[in-house]
Amino acid sequence: MAALESFSAFTEQLTNQLKSPLPGETAHRVMQSTSKLRLTFKPNARTRKSAVLILFYPYQNHIYFPLILRPAYDGVHSGQVAFPGGRYELTDENLIRTALREAQEEIGLRLTDVKILGALTELFIPASNFHVLPVVAAMPYRPDFYPDPREVEDIFEIKLEEISDVDIIGSSDIQVRGEQVHAPHYMVQGYKIWGATAMMISELLAVLNASGPGAES
Repeated sequence: MAALESFSAFTEQLTNQLKSPLPGETAHRVMQSTSKLRLTFKPNARTRKSAVLILFYPYQNHIYFPLILRPAYDGVHSGQVAFPGGRYELTDENLIRTALREAQEEIGLRLTDVKILGALTELFIPASNFHVLPVVAAMPYRPDFYPDPREVEDIFEIKLEEISDVDIIGSSDIQVRGEQVHAPHYMVQGYKIWGATAMMISELLAVLNASGPGAES
């Protein structure tokens, strides 16, 4: 009971902090790559909307959120670690619904007990020409995961204090569509989290640090 009460306090505090002015680009720049495309390619008439879900849940006195490993395929985000999510469909009433639907499709998330806490700053991804809204949510227990093998190779359950450890931050040169970019990354469970996902995490951590400690549930 104490753990759930603590998790409830964490989600309430985070909800309030997400209503405050967000750090946005200031936090994004901390984990931004040196891609020339980012400097030259701007949103245009063909830019599409999408959303991802950042889902917090308590488990064994810790707070977690899931990340997915994309399968290898002929595309921009092949083999990358990311939040579950995808493009907006005309049947979605809004981008929150997009994030929930995609999480349901990709990781088998049951939406019954998912509570929306707010959202982070929308982020433009030049490589795929998407605007992405990171939707922040919570559920009061660890969900059962049923990954779609066509879209998800693996699911990682990330402890909040694990991603908050500054010692996991590094940088490396990565090939992106024939261009070598220097990208900051978080090294988690043997994988590098970089690009838009790392930029979202950077803003998330900035928001959480502003709202005070909350890594224990």
